[in-house]
Amino acid sequence: MITKYSKEVEGQMRLHAQNLPEKTRRHYWAIEALKLGHGGQTYIANTFKVDRKTLYRAKLELKSEAPELAKGRQRKVGGGRKKTSTSTPSI
Repeated sequence: MITKYSKEVEGQMRLHAQNLPEKTRRHYWAIEALKLGHGGQTYIANTFKVDRKTLYRAKLELKSEAPELAKGRQRKVGGGRKKTSTSTPSI
């Protein structure tokens, strides 16, 4: 059984989620769904008007990124800019 949030709290959650980057927003939705337990994914999907599949994928992202987040990294290993060579090409 899930505990539904009040309309006031739902509104605050929507406002908060609007100001988050896309990936962080997905993770926020997934965490809220996990907190609610059985039926939480459907409830959050309806509250935020998102596809349940999006929440499912976000849960998988959270699980796969947990080791990276535990190390204090903001990006996965190998993420970010690639090193470029500054040497001049030979002719």
